[in-house]
Amino acid sequence: MNNVKSTFSIKDLENLTGIKAHTIRIWEKRYNLLEPERTETNIRYYSLANLQKLLNISYLNNNGYKISKIALLKSDDIPELVKEVSKNDHTNNHAIDTFKLSMLNFDQKLFYDTYESLIKEKSFIEMFYQDFIPLLSEIGMLWQTDTITPAHEHFLTSLIRQKILINTEIIQSQNQEKTDKVFVLYLPDNEVHELGLMIINYQIIAKGHKSIFLGQSVPLDSLKDLLKYYDDITFLSYFTVMPDKENIVDYINEFSKEILTKKSIKLWVLGRMLQELDLNKLPKQITAFNSIENLVKKL
Repeated sequence: MNNVKSTFSIKDLENLTGIKAHTIRIWEKRYNLLEPERTETNIRYYSLANLQKLLNISYLNNNGYKISKIALLKSDDIPELVKEVSKNDHTNNHAIDTFKLSMLNFDQKLFYDTYESLIKEKSFIEMFYQDFIPLLSEIGMLWQTDTITPAHEHFLTSLIRQKILINTEIIQSQNQEKTDKVFVLYLPDNEVHELGLMIINYQIIAKGHKSIFLGQSVPLDSLKDLLKYYDDITFLSYFTVMPDKENIVDYINEFSKEILTKKSIKLWVLGRMLQELDLNKLPKQITAFNSIENLVKKL
């Protein structure tokens, strides 16, 4: 199998598992738990198998198994014990670790197998909040520390996007619009991070509201067109990286002037770029949310 990244430094292991490099070295020397290889300049490096073993060891250790006891297990017995323990564990740590492994190995089958095992135990929306959101948060940190490449992130997010689309199509096919509320979901110019917006779209449809999903990088002029068709609209957007720090105040002012022309037109917004705004000074028709969960409660 051809992997973009199949060897890892001890710092990579620390980032991926949360176990300090110092602790890894102790486990390595005292218990022979890992068998790193060395470069010609005597620098340790670790295989994907080493990473998987360390994730399993960490999982068992966090669930009450002493390192000295784990060290006595045969290598083949460790993943079997992890499977047994995970059956009665509700922390989601094992599933998140498995999703990470599927990403690192570009293993689509492992992603699907993990997803299918979880969907038997919980709803899709529970899986998104309990597994995918923490996973995506970790992935963001791993990308920032150069532990993974952009290819890894794109591989994983494309699979999650696929699952959101499939589940959204299922509830859309039931055609259960029960209210007159109209939500228009969009991302501003040059904003492409749409997973959060997609899951909100799923929730809006599930609650019986009308959702018009416009997607990525939508200019304000395109939003104006919607005003011709509906008198009561809640626009909904997610500011992850755009509008940027220098332009976000101007964007809000322009949106207010061009789009919020009636009291019945509103904007709901969330995303990390909101930290660049004084939320107490937002126009009355604009509501900021600090999480998807809080937004969904208001639907």
